[in-house]
Amino acid sequence: MEKFNELIQSGQPVLVDFFATWCGPCKAMHPVLEDVKAAMGNRLHLVKVDVDNFDVLAETYRIQMVPTLILFRKGEVLWRHSGVISGKELRGVLEEALKA
Repeated sequence: MEKFNELIQSGQPVLVDFFATWCGPCKAMHPVLEDVKAAMGNRLHLVKVDVDNFDVLAETYRIQMVPTLILFRKGEVLWRHSGVISGKELRGVLEEALKA
């Protein structure tokens, strides 16, 4: 948890994917997230958090549904989304956040 907190406090945007291995929509998001990460390169950290293994983190961020994506910068939540999202829409959100 301490390492997670250090990471989200950094100046570089961090996209956290709260997921579960048994979740079908989470599995559908995996290739979308990989494509987005490849497109964004080192401008963005992507962190995957299995809610079953890291229940304290899931509770801390009030994760009630998976997948839930949260974008952090300097510890601040810039954006949050639950459910499946298209790669195009996600890239648009991330590009806007990187401009700010």
